[in-house]
Amino acid sequence: MDETEFWELVDASREAAEGDPEEQADVLVERLLELDPESVLDFARHFESRYHRAYRWDLWGAAWLLLDGASDDAFDFFRCWLIGQGREVFEGALHGDPDSLADLLDDFDEEIDGDGEELGYAADEAYEQLTGDVAPDLGIPPPPPEPEGTPVDFENESALAERYPRLWQRFKE
Repeated sequence: MDETEFWELVDASREAAEGDPEEQADVLVERLLELDPESVLDFARHFESRYHRAYRWDLWGAAWLLLDGASDDAFDFFRCWLIGQGREVFEGALHGDPDSLADLLDDFDEEIDGDGEELGYAADEAYEQLTGDVAPDLGIPPPPPEPEGTPVDFENESALAERYPRLWQRFKE
C-alpha cells in the first residue's frame, strides 16, 4: 500500500461516516477487512508513522485550544483524529502551522471531534480478525521520548493567543 492508497482509505472512511470518528473507525475496519493482512500492516505503518510525526509541542498547543485542555491521552487521541481528517488537514497542520487548523477545519464539535482513539486501533482490529493473531511489530522507529519542538505553556493564555491567533479567535473568544 502506498501513501495515496492510505489517504484514500482514510478519506473514504471519513466520508462514509459523515465525520463521526467512532463510526469512521468502524468503517475503516470494514474496509481494511477487504484487504490482505500485509496490506493492513502497510496501512498500520503509514498510520503509526504519521502518528509519531504529529508528536509535536506546537500541535499539542493547538489541541489544547481546540479541546479546551489536552492531557497526554487526549493528545494521543487527537493525533489519531487528526490523521482521520485526511491528508489536506493533517499535512496542513504539520507542514504549514497548527494555527492553520482554524482555517482547515470546517466544523469542530468538541463533544465528538478531536478524539480518534478508535481510529488508532482500526488496523490492529482488522489484522486480528483476518488472521486470528495480534499484529506483529511494524518495524518502524519508536516515537521520540518527548514531543518535538519548543514546549508550550498551556496555562499562559496570552502566550497561546499570540502563538495561535486564528485558533484563539475562532475557538476561545
